[in-house]
Amino acid sequence: MSLVKSIGKQKVNVDFNKDFINLFSQKIKSNDVAFINQTLEDLHAADVADLIENLDTSTRNKLIEIEAFAIEPEIFIELNESLQSEVLLLLTPESIAKILRKLESDNALQILEKIEETKKKKVLENLSPQDRFLLEEGLSYPEDSAARIMQREFTAVPSDWTVGQTIDYLRENKELPEEFLEIFIVDKNFKPIGTVPSSRVLRTPRNSKMNSIMREIPVLISVNMDKEEVGLTFENYNLVSAGVVNKDNKLIGMITADDVVTVVQEEAEEDVLRLAGVGDEEITDGVLKKTKRRFSWLLLNLLTAIIASIVIGFFQEDIEKVVALAVLMPIVASMGGNAGMQTLAVTIRAIAKQEISSGNFYKIVTKEFVIGILNGIIFAIISAAVVQFWFKELDLSILIAVAMILNMIVAGLFGILVPVSLKKFNIDPALASSVFVTTITDVIGFLSFLGIGSIFFLN
Repeated sequence: MSLVKSIGKQKVNVDFNKDFINLFSQKIKSNDVAFINQTLEDLHAADVADLIENLDTSTRNKLIEIEAFAIEPEIFIELNESLQSEVLLLLTPESIAKILRKLESDNALQILEKIEETKKKKVLENLSPQDRFLLEEGLSYPEDSAARIMQREFTAVPSDWTVGQTIDYLRENKELPEEFLEIFIVDKNFKPIGTVPSSRVLRTPRNSKMNSIMREIPVLISVNMDKEEVGLTFENYNLVSAGVVNKDNKLIGMITADDVVTVVQEEAEEDVLRLAGVGDEEITDGVLKKTKRRFSWLLLNLLTAIIASIVIGFFQEDIEKVVALAVLMPIVASMGGNAGMQTLAVTIRAIAKQEISSGNFYKIVTKEFVIGILNGIIFAIISAAVVQFWFKELDLSILIAVAMILNMIVAGLFGILVPVSLKKFNIDPALASSVFVTTITDVIGFLSFLGIGSIFFLN
């Protein structure tokens, strides 16, 4: 949807047409601070981030360097990770510390971990002792743990408090979060025993005990739990928020649904990009950076393609005698590759959602075997009919039918066996599976088609 807004005398679309991008760039180059500030003030933080992302690198750097322009924390966290790192290089430790002070602890931690060590120490020196301690403690936990996405700002009260005491506490305590949906109920050891929605507190008589209106906590998040598992926990239990506890089961933070949405989105994007071999590439990355990231993956693909070519080379004389083999073998390889990728995509999703276990593994493999047979038979019939119509050769039709069945079965089996095997060796299946599956289906397809072909036509 495109919303029209007035900025000074200019009417612009939120999706930022080319003319406005050029206008804004010119105002930056001419140091028109008034126009810049008015533009950024009138737009939502997410729209400002989009605007900054649409600028070229030199113009973007100029914008950051303009003295009157101070990037707001709400804008900064909306930038993609690549641009965040780029902007952080341009900002002083004092400016970064100013941004961190205005952010929730989880967002502040995500920014801090992008800064190189020397500059990070200077940033921490510009923070209060309390903020510095919390961020340093957060950095001590594993990168993909719940501790890295939790926020330290939460509301908790003793179980023996009354509703009236709680309301007075919420009104008088200035250190509490500005917004919260749930209040944690803790025992004398600060261990969470329940939660109460803030709306229920307002509707309950003041003399009622908090432990009488609380609801039990369905699940608590361990501080070391992997963030992917956190996402699955939220999905399984339909959570809006969840408390995070340390090894002593004491409440130290909370994770909200918006944090989990971000995690799920990042993991999904990461899996898609890794399947394509581009890692965590951003649209704003430079040419050299993108080329470098793609090189290793393309090199690996080249090596696997050479393996497939070597297999073809074994049957070079046969291909020269029966040219039809060269014409038809891409069909077998392509169908096997596509079938393998279908199974692979489903398997990687199942692995991510922890749906594959030792109890159902063989059942799933058997199912993929049957699917491979059924698809193989269906497409064997179709392919054979096409080949018969094309070449009028019964032997050639039988050949492609047999090869199609074999390759579709192999595609289904290895589409699940490869990612599961890589997972057992702690290798990311999303990153490496596609190359192996494609190579296997190509090699098996060529071997079956050309091998059987050499028997059919040359013996």
